[in-house]
Amino acid sequence: MPLPKLLIKKEEELTSYLKGGKRKTFKIPKYHGQKIDCIRQILSRDLQVGERDNNLFILYNLLLQNKNTEEYSKKLVIGKNRSLSTPLTEPEVKKACRKSYNYGCSGIRSKLAYIKCDNCKYKFEDGKLKESNILVRNIRILPELTSAQRGIVCLLGTVFEGEYPSINKMAKIAHMNSNTIKNAIKILKELQVIDKSLYN
Repeated sequence: MPLPKLLIKKEEELTSYLKGGKRKTFKIPKYHGQKIDCIRQILSRDLQVGERDNNLFILYNLLLQNKNTEEYSKKLVIGKNRSLSTPLTEPEVKKACRKSYNYGCSGIRSKLAYIKCDNCKYKFEDGKLKESNILVRNIRILPELTSAQRGIVCLLGTVFEGEYPSINKMAKIAHMNSNTIKNAIKILKELQVIDKSLYN
């Protein structure tokens, strides 16, 4: 299958490991989303029994999120699975290649402990937040917010960028009372900082 023309040009990276005493090399293919380093980390890892299903499922969904076609995403997952020391069966791979929902950074880190975000250019590319970031969109009113409200906006703009986690999850991460968070979100919705359709 020919690679899509718009794929980012980058030299293929190599990852190798021992399989049955013989060294096997897996060439990381080209794909949309080269700046999303967690994709590279999953492709580079020799997934072990107990982590294959979850990793391949997340890999498939990350590839879809980054504008790779379903067909090409499946091909990469199948190729990655075949390179493993102990690959999944065909039905297991088929099960892993199902669309779920968009994975955010915090969700990936919570499920894949080995993922390191240090080299990822997604969140803070060139040291800048994207225009769609909640902090950037509301920079002018931040001084007018209470400390709790600012804390929620900062949390949603950094740790949970692009995500809207549950109130309980935010409370746990921020070490804040859930009622304080609920009250802050209520005001933020009134100020149109947070979409009114959320947290109902």
